[in-house]
Amino acid sequence: MLILLPPSEGKADAGTGRRWDPDKLALPELNPARERVLDALVALSAGPDEASALAALGLSAGQRGELRRNARLRVAATAPAAQVYTGVLYEALELATLPAAAQRTARRSVLISSGLWGAVRLADRIPPYRCPIGARMPGLGALSAYWRRELAPTLDAAAGAGPVLDLRSGAYAATWTPRGELAARTVTVRVLHEREVDGVPVRSVVSHFNKATKGRLVRDLLLAGARPRGAAELVGVLRELKYTVQEQDAPAGRPRQVDVVVTEL
Repeated sequence: MLILLPPSEGKADAGTGRRWDPDKLALPELNPARERVLDALVALSAGPDEASALAALGLSAGQRGELRRNARLRVAATAPAAQVYTGVLYEALELATLPAAAQRTARRSVLISSGLWGAVRLADRIPPYRCPIGARMPGLGALSAYWRRELAPTLDAAAGAGPVLDLRSGAYAATWTPRGELAARTVTVRVLHEREVDGVPVRSVVSHFNKATKGRLVRDLLLAGARPRGAAELVGVLRELKYTVQEQDAPAGRPRQVDVVVTEL
């Protein structure tokens, strides 16, 4: 099973080990594309037009420090991606507290989308950075379109023959969409909060707690040692884990979408 996660905006303040080495990353076929984004990001962040750099990266004037950090990415200390990403999803996943066998499965199964790296595995050593998928890089254009051109062959291969659990947010999901037979074994998840309003159940999309639920969902799958062989079996496992799951109609040749309904946040 391949599990796709979004990155988090929140990241560790600094790395703890050696400098970034592209030859140590998983999915080495992405390295030329990664180098182009890294070159563009460092040049933009270190350039004289600070206002344009902040705007391109969606940063405020009070976040100038992110530009200084980006400018030093090639010489910055690194840490495993599992430690660099510190947002709500990763807090709920609590990877470091999982049993050793579950951690090994996570390192094999999980890919994290990234505006800078394209995709990385949990054990890949990267420096903390700021490069949202919505950014536009000089010479490269919109990163969402850039990675859409670059990722397909690599992620198609990474998916292998098993199911794909796609938990990416919309902007990152747009960088790679499984097609054909692969789409048929891909499950995308939306988290809905159900509450009662004037005696009537009402469901709404949540944001912050959507991430927490996805982190707990991945943790539960890893703890259960789940090894589903297809999309239907994956949905069945989620139900066995006591998640309220409702499948939605999906067009032919597109991933199947399920809603995970929660009543407590």
